[in-house]
Amino acid sequence: MPACHLVFKAMGSPCELHLHGPDAAETRRVAESVIADVQRLERRYSRYRDDSLTSAINRVAAVSGRCEVDAETAALLDYADTCYRESDGLFDITSGVLRRAWRFENACAPEPEAIAALLDRVGWDRVVWKRPFLSFGRPGMEIDFGGIGKEYAADRAAALCLDAGIRNGLINLGGDVRVIGPLPDGDPWRIGIRDPERPETLLGGVLMTGGALATSGDYARFLRIAGRRYGHILDPRTGWPVLGLVSVSVIAASCLVAGSLSTIAMLRGRAGIEWLRSLDIPHLWIDAEGGRGGSGVFADLLKTPG
Repeated sequence: MPACHLVFKAMGSPCELHLHGPDAAETRRVAESVIADVQRLERRYSRYRDDSLTSAINRVAAVSGRCEVDAETAALLDYADTCYRESDGLFDITSGVLRRAWRFENACAPEPEAIAALLDRVGWDRVVWKRPFLSFGRPGMEIDFGGIGKEYAADRAAALCLDAGIRNGLINLGGDVRVIGPLPDGDPWRIGIRDPERPETLLGGVLMTGGALATSGDYARFLRIAGRRYGHILDPRTGWPVLGLVSVSVIAASCLVAGSLSTIAMLRGRAGIEWLRSLDIPHLWIDAEGGRGGSGVFADLLKTPG
């Protein structure tokens, strides 16, 4: 069966598509349409683009205003609202404003006063979300779809492929992976899991024929000052990095769910270990001391690292 393998960059990450279809030209057309859709979502939801929808919403938020959003954005806000409530307020799409204090390119932690000043602008509970209107209760607030945007894009890519008749494929958007059936010969895909202590190497791989795998971790962006590690995943209640875990991987039916569960587990710190166990989902956690644990297909990986 003809294969199409395309690599590209989107949402600040290296991405790739492996698609197999009965017709080479048609499979490539599908792959190119998927890339175009990922780029569309980046243009809409990037916080770095002045012309994005996110920036337009944040200009309204800056003056404590009210705006109407389209159906696609409303669905993302509904999901973010669910994550906020299910995580007891830890998963909060308004916490991105804390980046103004945390500059991970600088080797210094922010002053506590700078963080305290920003906390008044954080809190999904200060936002009134009633479809299709979004109102902000404090001037200077922001929203950030960074915690769910890439995962949503991966799920949409899979849906576009399935609608086009692709039944064997793998979508990798910066480590957020969605699998569409097995390889054409029936074998599973082997997905590599990065070692957070040595990011250039892999702990090993897991075998998948469907579903999604997502990883949250601070190994790619953190500060180490006076022996203390400051990761980039911030607790919206305190404004300071969460402690305890350095990486969590989760397998679920969709990338959106896998990604949000792995992020919430990170936000819970060491309490995230028991929380993951209670969910009875395949997962892998790695803590700051190098301890590891997990379930499902990850259990075999832990037995044979590397």
